[in-house]
Amino acid sequence: MHKNPSFKLKDLALQLFDRCPLRKPTTMYRLQKPFAMNKTRESSISPCYIRIQIMHKTTAGRKPKKKIYHRVQELDRVMDLHKKPSVILQLKSIIQSQKTASLLLRDLEKEVGFVHKWTYMAVIERYPTVFRVFGGQGSPPAVTLTEKAKKIAFLESEARAEMDPILVRNLRKLLMLSVDCKLPLKNIDLISDELGLPHDFKNCVILKYPEFFRLDEMHGREFLHLENWDSSLAVTAREERMSSQELILNTKRVRISKDGNLPGPFAFQLRFPAGFRPNVSYLEEVERWQKMEFPSPYLNARRFEVSDPKSRKRAVAVLHELLSLTIEKRLTSAQLDAFHSEYRLPSRLLLCLIKHHGVFYVTNKGVKSTVILKEAYDGTTLLHKCPLIEYRDKFMALIGRNECSSCNEWLKDKGNPLEKGAQRETPKDTPPRKGYGVKHMKSRRQVRKPDCYES
Repeated sequence: MHKNPSFKLKDLALQLFDRCPLRKPTTMYRLQKPFAMNKTRESSISPCYIRIQIMHKTTAGRKPKKKIYHRVQELDRVMDLHKKPSVILQLKSIIQSQKTASLLLRDLEKEVGFVHKWTYMAVIERYPTVFRVFGGQGSPPAVTLTEKAKKIAFLESEARAEMDPILVRNLRKLLMLSVDCKLPLKNIDLISDELGLPHDFKNCVILKYPEFFRLDEMHGREFLHLENWDSSLAVTAREERMSSQELILNTKRVRISKDGNLPGPFAFQLRFPAGFRPNVSYLEEVERWQKMEFPSPYLNARRFEVSDPKSRKRAVAVLHELLSLTIEKRLTSAQLDAFHSEYRLPSRLLLCLIKHHGVFYVTNKGVKSTVILKEAYDGTTLLHKCPLIEYRDKFMALIGRNECSSCNEWLKDKGNPLEKGAQRETPKDTPPRKGYGVKHMKSRRQVRKPDCYES
């Protein structure tokens, strides 16, 4: 009588399992019979299938670690601190653009839309030191700036005047970075706020300096051209920082730095996150990359091959310089992608930014992902501030941000309307909040701490 072939296969599988040098699988072997066995004819039994779980060996018997993108809480907080100030500054600009320097609350929906209307209404109620509501009892309610806010708002014209040569210089450098020294005007308008340009920059800046800029229309698109090349401007922010620090180049062999920073004319300033622990091989690779020479970002990108390692390092320098030209040293990923063809940026831009996480930081805080230049910040504080950022800090001091001490000194010289004996800025017609009297509101305002605006 013939033996059952299923037992032969089972014995064969057990012998292979005993000889296998790998670890035992977590689940035992299981014979699966796709067809029912025929009791009458055992010789015509269909073959059985054996499912075996195989565990592959890895280095030192461990599973490979997953790549983790380490978060920097301070830079994530930068985006949180930017939310409410942007709303306040936009509402201030809307009020100042009105002929009467006031805005009817019923017209707020026309300016910002129905969805964002309630956000602006909450800001008006939350910050009575900046916005004053008046009207009612026959006249429609309207909002305007307080006297203290108006005095600080006068400083904007002075800050814009100081920013004028800086804007012209940065705009020329922006055109010099491009392949043909020209950029679509639509792309410049996309990052106009990040560059510090006014809303009517076409008339205030471009047409004001015809010796530097020229407007042309090509294929139905308006382009901004550079009139003349200035070699003195073809110096990157990284080179300016190195020249100001007067780094001494050492020809001797230097031990590998744990933070990846090395002295040299082609090195970048790296800031790895706190939870990142690089090994020796990674640091050696970083050291070779830091010492690698690369062409200037202001040279024409058509002269270099994309696959060349020096060209890839040059692309990192282009991104570094582009972020350095902004007033807050950050841009969204969509704004960077808009200049992809003009600056010959890497095809896999996000992968390039994540790979060089010592130079750039990608945060998902806010509506869109934002790329931040790490070396420009110390915690949540911007190291080098332009006159326009200093003016905004003075205005934000009204809502509790204590980043500017000169604001109070300037108001003392001009006369503070909130001193003793002066009329209070809170309007008399505005009723107190529900459940609180005037005395309760006063005591509550003293104890209350402004959230998200600590320096």
